[in-house]
Amino acid sequence: MGRVGREIDGDGYTGAVRVGGPADTRTLPGLTITKVAVGPMDNNAYLLRCPVTGEQLLIDAANEPDTLLGLVGDAGLATVVTSHRHGDHVQALEAVVSATGARTVAHPDDAGVIPVPTTTRVTDGDEVRVGAATLKVIHLVGHTPGSIALLYDAGTEAPHLFTGDCLFPGGPGTTFGDAAMFRSLMDDLERKVFGPLPDTTWIYPGHGRDTTLGTERPHLAGWRARGW
Repeated sequence: MGRVGREIDGDGYTGAVRVGGPADTRTLPGLTITKVAVGPMDNNAYLLRCPVTGEQLLIDAANEPDTLLGLVGDAGLATVVTSHRHGDHVQALEAVVSATGARTVAHPDDAGVIPVPTTTRVTDGDEVRVGAATLKVIHLVGHTPGSIALLYDAGTEAPHLFTGDCLFPGGPGTTFGDAAMFRSLMDDLERKVFGPLPDTTWIYPGHGRDTTLGTERPHLAGWRARGW
């Protein structure tokens, strides 16, 4: 894979998007990913499409429902996964679900706070399907009690991981000064993400640019030492 922020495939995908700007689309074996930035907190939303069945899944209906529904188009939306319960990640959830009839997915430890009823509650190791593609749920405790990441690994190229606000370029997501929750998040990231997954794993965060595990791995000890 190429350097983060530069073209990494024949579609010209870089993962660098801005609010009000165009979406960026990447075609993988068995899955198409479209990334868009929305709202005043520069949230990323990801529309995943199975090229075999045409089924679509949205990760985080964060804001700007018209923008998100425009991406969905006439193909319909089967599922919305909410990575965690924070308000900036759910501002468009009610409008998107109302317009599409999509089922909603979240972890039970966050589902009760999300302002739209959760259709399907998922826990660590569960699978979420989008057509013929399978996403594995990874529960990461610390940013919120029920934060989840979604792993797509088709076995034909590097894995792809949607991390919500649990992992960004430069470190883990905030734990709001809670030292115990910081240790929990770091422990989960090291055990469930950095431990089993290769450096080539591509990271799609809840805000900002993409990164890879290889780019971030050398800094794990530094993150531990700084405490955030």
